[in-house]
Amino acid sequence: MIIIVLFGFLMMLLSLIMIIRPNSFADRIVRFAEKPWFHPFEIISRFAFGLGFVYFSEQTIYPKLITVIGIVLILVSVGLLLTPPAKHREFALWSAERFKDLFRWFGFVSLVFGGFLIYAAVI
Repeated sequence: MIIIVLFGFLMMLLSLIMIIRPNSFADRIVRFAEKPWFHPFEIISRFAFGLGFVYFSEQTIYPKLITVIGIVLILVSVGLLLTPPAKHREFALWSAERFKDLFRWFGFVSLVFGGFLIYAAVI
């Protein structure tokens, strides 16, 4: 269950950055996407969190929902595994620019969702 709480906390932290400094958040995405370990990190982190969600789902108050979220994370990691790193990087750069003006609103939604994950895992 700790992995779900950690994911929710990280999500809330990133959400606050999106809300307070959306342009800085977009710039950080660009810098992160340029790192050589960007693609493997995205694959491994999504897969690990996905496994954690599936494994600990029964300890939450919404086990089916948490399982589905975990499966989606695992499937996204498999999709990224099949995606060439250059295409993944290109998508990250495109989305950072394309959605820069919406990051503040996305931040509010993901802040609430991160809190929900913590609530679901702790209650």
